[in-house]
Amino acid sequence: MKKIRVERVLREMERNALTQIVVSDTYSIYYLTGRWIFPGERLLALLLNLSGKHRLVVSNLYPQVPDGELEVIYVDDIQDGVNILSGCIEKGKPIGVDKNWQAKFLLRMQELNPGNIFVNASGIIDNIRMIKDTEEQDLMRKSSLINDNAMELLMELADKGFSERQLEERLRDIYSRLGAEECSFKPIIAFGKNTADPHYMPQHAKALYGDSITFDIGGKTDSYCSDMTRTIFLGEASAKQKEVYEIVLEANLRGIAAAKPGNRMCDVDLAVRGYIESKGYGEYFPHRTGHSIGLEVHETGNVAYNNTDVIQEGQCFSIEPGIYLPEEGFGVRVEDLVLITEKDCEVLNHYSKEFKVIPYERQ
Repeated sequence: MKKIRVERVLREMERNALTQIVVSDTYSIYYLTGRWIFPGERLLALLLNLSGKHRLVVSNLYPQVPDGELEVIYVDDIQDGVNILSGCIEKGKPIGVDKNWQAKFLLRMQELNPGNIFVNASGIIDNIRMIKDTEEQDLMRKSSLINDNAMELLMELADKGFSERQLEERLRDIYSRLGAEECSFKPIIAFGKNTADPHYMPQHAKALYGDSITFDIGGKTDSYCSDMTRTIFLGEASAKQKEVYEIVLEANLRGIAAAKPGNRMCDVDLAVRGYIESKGYGEYFPHRTGHSIGLEVHETGNVAYNNTDVIQEGQCFSIEPGIYLPEEGFGVRVEDLVLITEKDCEVLNHYSKEFKVIPYERQ
């Protein structure tokens, strides 16, 4: 068990008048126990109790190494695992449940315990995970440094005639060679008009002279995610492309400047969105400014106009303004991760984001 993290959860449970909580989210269980368990359709539940008697109910297909701090209860495929879990809870008291417990388990638990009130307790662990401890901060730095190297190696292939999908395959190999476990999300590799689609998935297109190229990539290292976007141009860039790029870059820098303790998440969004709107491109920036990141690439804590939460030291989130112009046949996005420090923020990405045109002969 990760003792300090569990203690933080227990304190929050107490503040929320909860004596017990069922954690089913694989990432949260890893966060609290250091154990990766992927149960598929089978029951997995970590029962935390203010009494300190914590239990892990898990299929016997996933044997666990005992650690003396966590009682492990095994169930097989023909047992009623929820009934076994139900025997461990305190009757008549509220039960906190996190966001990812399958309905077939939750409904069965409610059926077995009509005298208990069930409470959505997702925010307790999610908000704790949003603030990275010292160990996590170092892991986020390490993951992002590997992503810097991956971006550099990917950029070297941009003018070699590969298709978007072929570059995706090579990126996965790059991460493996650099020591990352896998991509932290399906990479966005887009050429030309495809860059005007914010969440485009790589297909068989090949880059042409004058195309914009967007690489939105991230890897997972020691279980922690990275994420970064860079946009470049092949052969030449038009005045319009350069204008849009410089606006997006300036918006990114303004967002970074606003990312500091005491400001609100919406203040960062306003710094970015307000500048883009002032340049007449507001309608072409259709998504939030950023998202929190850690064990998962998208975690609790959006950088959005409606999030008035105050920024705290230890948060880590993206700042990724973009302008997408389908009628012009291109789009631009520039993304960095920031880690909130005592007074401002640390930018975790170091790969250059200056306006860049890669030499390329017209075909």
